[in-house]
Amino acid sequence: MSRTACPMTRRQFGLSLTALPFCSPLGAEEFGSGPWNGPATVAKVYLAGPQIAWPKPTLDIAQDIAEIEARLAQVERTNAENVRFTAGTATIRGEADVKPWLAKLGDVDGVLMIPLTQPTPSLRPVVDALPVPGLFFSRPYATHAWSSIADLRKSGRKLDVVATSSYGDLDPYMRAFRTAHHLRRSKVLVGAAAPGGRQAAMDAYTKHFGTSFQLITGSEFRKAFDAADERQAQKEADAFVRGALKVVEPSAKEIRDGLRFYLALRDMLKQEQANALTIDCFGTLAANTLPGYPCIAWSKFNDAGLYGVCEADLASTMTQMLVTSYTGMPGFVSDPVFDISRNEVIHAHCVSATKMKGIHGPSYPYIVRNHLETNEGAVLQVLMPSNETITVARFTSPTRMLISTAEVTGPVDSDRGCRSQIRTRVSDAEKWLQNFTAGLHRVIFYGDHVRSMERMGRLLGFEVVHEI
Repeated sequence: MSRTACPMTRRQFGLSLTALPFCSPLGAEEFGSGPWNGPATVAKVYLAGPQIAWPKPTLDIAQDIAEIEARLAQVERTNAENVRFTAGTATIRGEADVKPWLAKLGDVDGVLMIPLTQPTPSLRPVVDALPVPGLFFSRPYATHAWSSIADLRKSGRKLDVVATSSYGDLDPYMRAFRTAHHLRRSKVLVGAAAPGGRQAAMDAYTKHFGTSFQLITGSEFRKAFDAADERQAQKEADAFVRGALKVVEPSAKEIRDGLRFYLALRDMLKQEQANALTIDCFGTLAANTLPGYPCIAWSKFNDAGLYGVCEADLASTMTQMLVTSYTGMPGFVSDPVFDISRNEVIHAHCVSATKMKGIHGPSYPYIVRNHLETNEGAVLQVLMPSNETITVARFTSPTRMLISTAEVTGPVDSDRGCRSQIRTRVSDAEKWLQNFTAGLHRVIFYGDHVRSMERMGRLLGFEVVHEI
């Protein structure tokens, strides 16, 4: 059977990837007040030696700070959704000032260090004491201490440096600080019968980023499903079908169960004050043992800036959480399929957001299919946009991320592999194939975000490794 969405032109209805609304969206009004959504709190600290030689012996420290404060106030206004600077100013003139300053630091997400003079006092003690990521903002002529930042970072510090006369160059870092806040305040529900080997990974991500995790059992999912309103589930199912280009395999019950499970999982996120959910749907809580397939829920969550991730894959969950929170682009967890004869990689999976070009952007058309590997349930086959650059990423650990880029050449409609598929051209498929490590999954994001992730890696303490 086939149903259309809200009124569409002939051009819109074509499979040219023109935007369609994913009906009954999960809006910001329900989760926008979550602790992960607020701006980062960033402290400022000025570094000025007791004896001034550089940039000039007659430098007026108070006047310099006042001028910088005025400029930083504009940075804060420009980045109001991303950052709040702590009130007042703090100046470290020597090592004795470090501990008193640290005692007053409070619960912040990052620190902006602003050197005023050379010598720059107590840089190493300040960096060693930082409990959060730090950015060293070096204006021209202020200091020579920028030359020591790379070595400090190599010693394991979460630290980056920007040397510039333009305060606008701070804007990407304000967004990066917000991402640090997002990870610190995020909570991931992990559906599995027992934590098993995932416990060590959960602990490692918590230690490095502050993200919290909670295990959810099968009985808890069943209880939530039974509590979900059947009539509301039917309304959601009707809207979901109306929004589709067509329905192919799933029965009405499979679609309704998928939407009822979505309502259950949505309520579970709200109850547990969490913003991410991943289920071991091919393992201890296999999808066909759950009360409904979670795939539609994942698509709706990812469209809304929340996170629904397949197979209790913690590395992909954390990758998606970091990149999406910084870029606004939903992630698509994929099984790569190599074809070196064409220098191509197909990315395929049965879960995709419809807003792959941004959670505030258009929705792309979808077809309702069953889950290919089990011939059950209901999923979205999303017709993703073509002729676009994508970033392909995956954490291998909290301190290492693999990354590459590719060009999307078109969607793939195949009865092999997963339902949503895109064909991509890469720089060297053979090289990537021969050096492929760290498990099957990769997470794709529309846009070229490599430089942003390199910046995030320096600030948040993980190495970015180019796969190709």
